[in-house]
Amino acid sequence: MSDAEFEGHLQELRRGTVVLASLQLLRTPGYGYGLLQQLASAGFPTDANTLYPLLRRLEKQGCLESEWNTDEARPRKFYRTSETGIRLAKTLTAEVAAIAAATAALREQEM
Repeated sequence: MSDAEFEGHLQELRRGTVVLASLQLLRTPGYGYGLLQQLASAGFPTDANTLYPLLRRLEKQGCLESEWNTDEARPRKFYRTSETGIRLAKTLTAEVAAIAAATAALREQEM
């Protein structure tokens, strides 16, 4: 397997975790650039070209709410996880835990 193929698999796995991490972090309102920094420091490095479309999609799906802050010289759009997003985050968290447990069980079978 080439390095590019290997990296493609890793990227695919991380994509779903960024959704969950974003929903969790945005329980406290934040804006895109700040979220990029929070994700990176939490171990979810994300490209801006990935994050901003994700935020728009989650907002369209009702998982995020947003409002513009025009108090500063440069207006910024702040996002907050909605009730729908909180329910989704709880469901995704349970699913990630189930996948981790199933993966651990597979590793134990190999021993």
